[in-house]
Amino acid sequence: MIVVVGIDPARRSASAVHLARLLAGSVKGDLVVAAVLPATWGPVAGSVDAEWRRYTHDAANLALDYAAAVLGDTIEAQFLVHEAQSARGGLLEVAEQYKTDFIVLGSGSGGAPGRVAIGADGDAILHASKVPVAVAPRGFRAGPGAFVGRITGAVQVAPVEVELVRDMASLAARWNVEFRLASFAVVPRDSGTSGAGLDAGERIADEWSKGSISRLSELLATVSGSARVEKPVVGRGPTWESAVANIGWRKDELLVLGSSERGPISQVFLGSRGAKITRSTPVPVIVLPQPHGRSSF
Repeated sequence: MIVVVGIDPARRSASAVHLARLLAGSVKGDLVVAAVLPATWGPVAGSVDAEWRRYTHDAANLALDYAAAVLGDTIEAQFLVHEAQSARGGLLEVAEQYKTDFIVLGSGSGGAPGRVAIGADGDAILHASKVPVAVAPRGFRAGPGAFVGRITGAVQVAPVEVELVRDMASLAARWNVEFRLASFAVVPRDSGTSGAGLDAGERIADEWSKGSISRLSELLATVSGSARVEKPVVGRGPTWESAVANIGWRKDELLVLGSSERGPISQVFLGSRGAKITRSTPVPVIVLPQPHGRSSF
């Protein structure tokens, strides 16, 4: 497995590096750390262009030195500076060059600590990538000997793409970790209809949860031979954050989602539901592209 992690030459952040080491180390894969720089201005800039190029390359090399210090001698990695027209395009070029299995990103600066926040560049990469994209929560840390211990696949109960569930289970099997399916329901406290009250809303939610567990169990039965399957879970709460928190999370866990059906074929795209789950989860997130673009785990 080859993991490419993109780092911002202008901002030192260890979260993405920690996640990249976790993913590559869990299967003894190869790690590529890339700092992407904008292409130079061209001959019209003259000496100013040369000075700007030295400045940006120095910043990129300092960022790579910082990433190397974070990694220490815990894993071998290749470090490179790549020039491109944009950060998004450059990282995708590196991913294509190295035939990567995963692109790893850090969260944007606007998110809450401990949560995933997809910034503008990250959003552009999600829309364009043909391989899975992993995003680290803000402040994410994983020790040198840490490994992935469990994968939770988030799916909608209806309709569910069986191939997506199999891809999630295949990933868990490759990493030899536990695998569970989860679905989520937001039940506002004022959801009861007039004259029926909140109890009616809770009864409906209870029935939905039972039906969801049954359907998720059926799906898991189709992949039980390829992964260490746990019982499915349904998270409920008055907000997305409380619903996601309701299923319980381990420190060695990853959340895996499929791209939205509205997204371009063979590309990663988060629909509104997936985006809400992503913003609420306390663990790293991996988003899989549509089937024709998924790498073989």
